[in-house]
Amino acid sequence: MRLSTIFGDNMFLAVVTFVLWGMQAVTGAWLFIAFPRLGWKIPFGVLPVLLTAFILFGMSYTRTHGGAFTGALYYAAYTWFGLVFLAFCISAGCVLVSWIFQLFHLSARTWLGPLSLAVTALAFALALWGGFSTPRVKRIQLTIPNAPKMKIALISDSHLGMGVSLSRFDKALKKIEQENPDVVFLLGDIFEYGPNMSAYAKRLKQLNPPLGVYGVFGNHEYYVGYDQSKTLFREAGVRLLENETAELSNGVRVAGVKDARTARITARDVTALIKQTDKQKTLIFLSHTPVYAEESAAAGADLMFSGHTHNGQIFPFKYLVKLQFPRVYGLYEVDRMKFYITSGMFYWGIPLRFLAPSEIPIIEVNQ
Repeated sequence: MRLSTIFGDNMFLAVVTFVLWGMQAVTGAWLFIAFPRLGWKIPFGVLPVLLTAFILFGMSYTRTHGGAFTGALYYAAYTWFGLVFLAFCISAGCVLVSWIFQLFHLSARTWLGPLSLAVTALAFALALWGGFSTPRVKRIQLTIPNAPKMKIALISDSHLGMGVSLSRFDKALKKIEQENPDVVFLLGDIFEYGPNMSAYAKRLKQLNPPLGVYGVFGNHEYYVGYDQSKTLFREAGVRLLENETAELSNGVRVAGVKDARTARITARDVTALIKQTDKQKTLIFLSHTPVYAEESAAAGADLMFSGHTHNGQIFPFKYLVKLQFPRVYGLYEVDRMKFYITSGMFYWGIPLRFLAPSEIPIIEVNQ
């Protein structure tokens, strides 16, 4: 998810502006249709314009400024963005239901209006709770023939910095530490932007599992700055895999690639990387973006881990993500290879999660 590295393209800015305004205008139109006696016609003609300007200002300003005001502005602008999306989906659904009833010469307005407000309030509450709660631990038990017993922790799509405080990250890492994993894999999009990058790196370095910490870059590592991202990984003691392999002390091989879309990694690149490893040893393949699963399995990978999709983050956005990726979230089996896509540790930008909870996957192999 990238807003043209915040509004660098005039055409992209125009599209984002129109979409934001349109979602709020549809919501306002539905409220006027459902409750015409409240006289919301004029306010909801003006408010979408003002609130769209507020969201765009907040998203742009917080990229280049710091301080308490910036933090408050960040949460206000991005939270409203997410709530607008939810309200639009519910309002559009209500408009559709209302039209269907009209086809049969029935009126749904008297009960559909209050129902839409109740559903919207519930969705808002669940989305806020999902966004600001600590990610859950999710256990996945896998049987991999000839692989040693091991416990793996995955960290993906944490988007640390302005949107995720150090204290929240600390709480999530404590959950990992309680699990005592043998190895930790970082699947990209770890740090976004904001102050105290070194403090996040220092806390991450304290994990220190016996088999080490390995990671790959996601698309946001390139967006926020390649050199900055390498500095974070280095300070955190993470072995960065950029189209290369490493061997754990238990004999398991790990292969990792640069972000497939941003760095233009091809299926041929993935196949060549995996095929150069020892076929007698268990191979784990790390790729931030969930692509090339079939090629990885055919080349000899036993396990594959990806992130990137956030499982849509805010339902029903998941179905738009499915237009890009056939596999969005969960455990899959591709030939003999097990493939897990995580929903991510926190969120990108919008601090909400609705019907797509964040998680800390703990992979238990042959246990």
